[in-house]
Amino acid sequence: MDLSGQSALVTGAGRGLGRAYALELARRGASVVVNDADAEAAATVAEEIAKAGGTAVAHAAPVGPAATAQALVDTAVERFGRLDVLVANAGVLRDRVLWKMSDEDFDTVIDVHLRGAFTCARAAVTHMRERGEGGRLIMVASPAGQRGNFGQTNYAAAKAGIAAMVRTWSMECARAGITVNAVVPVAATAMTATIPAFAPHVAAAQDEGVPLPGWMRQAEGFGTPEDCAGLVAYLASPESAHVTGQCVGVGGDRLSLWAHPQEVSVAYRDGGWSAEDIGAVWATTLGRDEQSVGIPAPTAPAEAAQGGQDGRGASAAPAAPAESGKGA
Repeated sequence: MDLSGQSALVTGAGRGLGRAYALELARRGASVVVNDADAEAAATVAEEIAKAGGTAVAHAAPVGPAATAQALVDTAVERFGRLDVLVANAGVLRDRVLWKMSDEDFDTVIDVHLRGAFTCARAAVTHMRERGEGGRLIMVASPAGQRGNFGQTNYAAAKAGIAAMVRTWSMECARAGITVNAVVPVAATAMTATIPAFAPHVAAAQDEGVPLPGWMRQAEGFGTPEDCAGLVAYLASPESAHVTGQCVGVGGDRLSLWAHPQEVSVAYRDGGWSAEDIGAVWATTLGRDEQSVGIPAPTAPAEAAQGGQDGRGASAAPAAPAESGKGA
């Protein structure tokens, strides 16, 4: 899928998933604006692309403010003449349980993930609509936003908001030929390295080049950042022009499509429902379809055989540290 002649902006591209996305888009011919809050990391990735024969420019700035978003789009237009693809990947973590989460913890994550996705998408779409040649918005969501995750009020809310914005924008941007999708990646990064079940495998993969075990790549859909880059390249390409409004999961050997929220059970009563009426029928109507929450804790095959996972849906993995990498 040749992306020659196209220009892409990847936020949070200094390491991890964002770096993998930027390298893959450049490998396929796109000129790339490499954004990261870490100026050295952004410059390193841009240099890596250039050494491989690609074209890239680094632009260091934390996403969130509208001025930053506009500056990133302007950089693409000034250096490459256009912007065709936005990959909104930048993010941070400030994990705390609800009663310990500060206003600053909440606001920081919402500002980078949710506001950053919004301001960058708005600036990109404004340019794409004015140019009149369509475009691609690729937002980065998370399983936490689809199912919730212990200790991640701010992160789960931001990622759920991104999924909702994708569905909304796919309708609003359709007439302009702009597709809007979310990738839901699961990969070995600084953010996932803190999960106890994954930590030793991630460390071995990153420090010693040991391949991730097959059960992680398949049963857990957990792989390397590079495993997720092909989906981004596909969604950036002309071949995906018919795909929009979707949340697509990728990780390891697994590719998946996430369902949109919808009613799973309905009951009716002439005259409406009092609290007593609901209580009288809950167990035999809606209660039969109550939904599980949380990301199931990863379990190695040997542990699963010993009953290591309770199967109730909620994750048993403790939350990550309060601060982590700048990837999605």
